[in-house]
Amino acid sequence: MLVDHARIHVIAGGGGRGCVSFRREKYVPKGGPDGGNGGRGGDVVLAVDPHLRTLLDCREAPEFRAESGRPGSGNNRTGRDGADLVIRLPAGTVVHVAQSGEVLLDLTAAGERHVVARGGRGGRGNAEFATPTHQAPRRADPGEAGEERWLELELKLIADIGLVGLPNAGKSTFLSRISRARPKIGDYPFTTLEPNLGIVQFDEERQMVVADLPGLIEGAHAGRGLGLEFLRHVERTRVLAFLIDVASASPAAERALLEEELRKHGRGLEKKPRVVVLTKSDLLPPESRADAARAAGLPGAAVISAHSGDGVKPLLESLWREAQATQESEDDE
Repeated sequence: MLVDHARIHVIAGGGGRGCVSFRREKYVPKGGPDGGNGGRGGDVVLAVDPHLRTLLDCREAPEFRAESGRPGSGNNRTGRDGADLVIRLPAGTVVHVAQSGEVLLDLTAAGERHVVARGGRGGRGNAEFATPTHQAPRRADPGEAGEERWLELELKLIADIGLVGLPNAGKSTFLSRISRARPKIGDYPFTTLEPNLGIVQFDEERQMVVADLPGLIEGAHAGRGLGLEFLRHVERTRVLAFLIDVASASPAAERALLEEELRKHGRGLEKKPRVVVLTKSDLLPPESRADAARAAGLPGAAVISAHSGDGVKPLLESLWREAQATQESEDDE
């Protein structure tokens, strides 16, 4: 199950308290203060884990508390610092401040780490307060409290190719053909209720990530159907593949609807490279398949059958080239 929203409470560790202590040794009846400082509290750190694909762990256990620092002790011993708490998140997680909605972080790179709540400083022991005129202070500071905040996590999948289409356009069947992903497949709308990721392995050097996204319907930009859930994930894909049923009453009108919904949603979706694909060509008479794209009013579109595999390999090579060109363009910016 893809969990792409979570609200978490992060609490950094408090600093350890300072110690009130005096040196007590044989033949030193009036030793000076030797109370040590408390240790620093642990930080709460967000880190990108490339192996995670969901926010499920954050949803199930939403409170995260780092370890507090240990108190100081005599003989000027400083307390041990509290251990940092690392929260591992999937790439593509956007972190918002819960109260204001402000975007705090956009986590995209594997290994990326950010401190979101800092631990408190340890309190000073009484040795820190000794002066020539006040040689036996009995004062020590308590440790500072660690930072505490509520965060909203929103996952936007990162993929090379995003499969876009109306419900029942054949996206899940296509993904199951080209990868080991096994999304639910059925001959009815909204079979896909959440995004699925598949890895296409061309050879040892080349692979790409393909996302099968819930079907888009008219009004999706305003939240109809699974619209906003769908469009949030499209924002992260490099290239869009418009999958359209070749047997549709008007394939050209379907493409226009998809373009319009992306344009209304905004956020740069209308500028993303796209490849138009006519699916389910096995349902056409063999003699009409070669001219299917022109007959559908979409000249230049790829024509495939995920069921039989016809046209799939050339399409994948085309998508790979497009994704590589887009990545190179992003790297140059």
